[in-house]
Amino acid sequence: MDILTPALIGIGLSMDCFAVSLAIGTTTKTRLIYAATIIAFCFGVFQAGMTAIGWLAGISLIGFISAYDHWISFILLAIVGGKMIWEGVQGSDDETHIEVIRIVPVISLSLATSIDALAVGVSFGVLQTEILLPALIIGIVCFGISFAGVILGERLEELLGNKMEIFGGVILILIGLRILYEHTMS
Repeated sequence: MDILTPALIGIGLSMDCFAVSLAIGTTTKTRLIYAATIIAFCFGVFQAGMTAIGWLAGISLIGFISAYDHWISFILLAIVGGKMIWEGVQGSDDETHIEVIRIVPVISLSLATSIDALAVGVSFGVLQTEILLPALIIGIVCFGISFAGVILGERLEELLGNKMEIFGGVILILIGLRILYEHTMS
């Protein structure tokens, strides 16, 4: 397989990660590079890992996963998005806002945004394609896009304040609804 194909697939798979990263960037008040690196690393690892897991699982598992993967993604994104909207509406002083990258939300968001990578991995398995290089490329592309998303989100928050936190929460819920719609209507 050429390098361009997995890079383009990685860009497509990373769009949800980019939107979530923008939302995360709006709430990041301190240690921006640290937060961007952690988020980007987790998103990249999950995208690459889910691609590889999908490849390993092959065609027999897709029927089982596709029955509820959209609900998992929707619920995770709706919970995090709802929390962001609530916090944005409530408002917060910069002095009282404590920025902490917590493992459970990061893992939940990483999982929610990487479900599609599982299906891509299954398609690689069905095509009997080598997986190491494509999964690595997908993970690297996702890392770069997610890192940029956190940085851009923080810049947008500087301009728009709490409105960006509300906007970020709405984006997460809309991504969840889009995933739910696409999987229930197809």
